[in-house]
Amino acid sequence: MMTEEQDLIGQDSDGDSEEVVLTPAELIEKLEQAWLNEKFAPELLESKSEIVECVIEQLDHMEENLRNAKKGDLKVSIHQMEMERIRYVLSSYLRCRLMKIEKFFPHILEKEKTRPEGEPASLSPEEFAFAKEYMANTETYLKNVALKHMPPNLQKVDLLRSVPKPDLDSYVFLRVKERQENILVEPETDEQRDYVIDLEEGSQHLIRYKTIAPLVASGAVQLI
Repeated sequence: MMTEEQDLIGQDSDGDSEEVVLTPAELIEKLEQAWLNEKFAPELLESKSEIVECVIEQLDHMEENLRNAKKGDLKVSIHQMEMERIRYVLSSYLRCRLMKIEKFFPHILEKEKTRPEGEPASLSPEEFAFAKEYMANTETYLKNVALKHMPPNLQKVDLLRSVPKPDLDSYVFLRVKERQENILVEPETDEQRDYVIDLEEGSQHLIRYKTIAPLVASGAVQLI
């Protein structure tokens, strides 16, 4: 059963002809990395829908193997525990993304609307549909409960101005996976000046999120 579960899984990395082949262990590792980054980043990150789909397929494959396994085999209990752990990480990752969509929906939809062609999407198709529906329901609720009872000049609300933006100035902990040189750090006060730092592989830092946001997107650093 262990041999069967280590079959390689193909994943299109860019939606074109290029294919990245991952073992199940590598696939779960990528899910866990995406989960931690999403959990600790103040903004909604790039959608990892391909990883999610592959993990679901892998769980189905593991369930099929368990159904064919001998009853009472110790490996069955071990694999069941691992499946529950993977399901928890997957559910937590998706739940975290939905919470951010509900919290920042007008800004997320505006970012998606103005996203340059070729830039990775922040939302999966399902998340995009959810965000649009959530925004429509919010606008309907505000209109029926409050706005229609107000003077005509106050019956419109700008959700982009009313809903807080993600706080990109918040600080995050990170671990460096790939050495980075000359990272520009903006001053915290007007009396300070910009300065640059080098991030050594394996080192850990507490730093303003917007300073290293591109490194999170590229996978050069891991939020912890």
